[in-house]
Amino acid sequence: MGDVETWDAEAGTFDEEPDHGLADPACRAAWRELLIGALPPPPCRVADLGCGTGTLSLLLAEEGHTVTGVDFSPAMVERARVKAGGVAEFHVGDAAAPPLPPASYDVVLCRHVLWALPDPAAALARWVALLAPGGRLVLVEGRWHTGGGLSAGETLALLEATGRTGTLRPMPEPVFWGGVTDDERYLVVG
Repeated sequence: MGDVETWDAEAGTFDEEPDHGLADPACRAAWRELLIGALPPPPCRVADLGCGTGTLSLLLAEEGHTVTGVDFSPAMVERARVKAGGVAEFHVGDAAAPPLPPASYDVVLCRHVLWALPDPAAALARWVALLAPGGRLVLVEGRWHTGGGLSAGETLALLEATGRTGTLRPMPEPVFWGGVTDDERYLVVG
């Protein structure tokens, strides 16, 4: 996943990627629609793990959800706090073992982090423990053209090992990524 110094150095330009900053209105609208369809109606309590600069946290807070973001990069968390202007809460911490109370969230959201963790199965088990009864995991992942990442099948199998089932929504549409991609990108809700 990289070290804290690497991600701190990335914080200043992180939002320049179309799917990170969501500056393009069409891209932002696509992510909004995707997430609204995956989450229960507001207000719900959302843990955004590996939140980066807080773009998705802010998007969900604007929809009426109570959002807590966690990222291990202090520079990313600082940018998230500034960007959100107090409408979401952010903590420096490890997404694999978030410093959050168990059984307290309606949704655990994680985008492009699970694949990079040293033990994805253990992380998923911890994330499930954060969920209140009836809660759901919302995972955006992918298998990159570089060979890194997790295939949809691998992510679904990891989810099923926690005792949960998942629904898969492939995400090949260029609007999500700022252009055409050859990667396998998808959403899993469980």
